[in-house]
Amino acid sequence: MSDNNETILNNIYTKPQLYLLVLLRVIIGYHFLFEGINKLFAASWSSEGFLVQSNWIFSNLFKFIASSPSLLAIADFLNIWGQILIGLGLLIGLYSKYAAYAGALLLLLYYVAYPPFVEGYTFVDRNLLEFFGLLIVALFQTSQIIGLDGLISKIRNEKNG
Repeated sequence: MSDNNETILNNIYTKPQLYLLVLLRVIIGYHFLFEGINKLFAASWSSEGFLVQSNWIFSNLFKFIASSPSLLAIADFLNIWGQILIGLGLLIGLYSKYAAYAGALLLLLYYVAYPPFVEGYTFVDRNLLEFFGLLIVALFQTSQIIGLDGLISKIRNEKNG
């Protein structure tokens, strides 16, 4: 760890805090990447079934997307590649703040499309848990210390001064 990163670590996080925050970022990143790659290589995967089952505030919009082949193709593409890019960004700490916010938005859309409480379950599900986990990742940017974001910042700082 460089002197600058050691100073950041000493002033902001204890080592256990830093490692747990990095672990949270990496685990969620892995989950997004895994889900995106699975969808990419599943020949028959489509978001159509999920969108058709939508039963909350934006259900008409989600069902409209599912009924339009061109909109559905766009939704599928954005879903697959969004998950892959978000996962990679979080996993390696590259643009992880943006990846975390994009992932949180995607999870919020999943939650709004099909919330668990509509069927009588608790309002907390894995989408909501990961949503809040990603907000934590976005607000506590460990990728500046352990990740490519920090390495890029260091290289830029050395170039500029």
